Amino acid sequence: MNNKLYLVYISLSGNTESFVKRLTTFLQFQSDLDVETVHVKDLVKQEIPFYALDAPFAAFLPTYLEGGNGVDNGDVEILTNPLGDFIAYKDNYKRCLGVVGSGNRNFNHQYCLTAKQYAERFGFPVLDNFELRGLQNDIERVGRKLLDLMAAE
Repeated sequence: MNNKLYLVYISLSGNTESFVKRLTTFLQFQSDLDVETVHVKDLVKQEIPFYALDAPFAAFLPTYLEGGNGVDNGDVEILTNPLGDFIAYKDNYKRCLGVVGSGNRNFNHQYCLTAKQYAERFGFPVLDNFELRGLQNDIERVGRKLLDLMAAE
């Protein structure tokens, strides 16, 4: 089993960041994994160059789309594109265990659509999803899935 896991994410309103921080704590209490977070927005803001990851990771992203209903229009990703660029950089996507999407269920078909688009684009699975900041049972469910995936690595 690989002992290192990256949680790579982008958070704009703070919801995804809150989830990733709580998930990191859960994983640290439930395992001896070395969990390292990478907030892509911070890399861009601080002009830190993208880099190749040296261990498996899971990606986390909210859904921000341009208008419409997510079915026949309104399916163009906005604001979260740097995460896709990071995943594509130096074949990082090959180390991705999968993506976890978040959003607001009020947006119906658009709910977690960006995560589904990433899964299709890069060929990795949508592992799970959560609404807004996520609840404790979301943290535990996603955490257990990641622990199972890491045990299989």
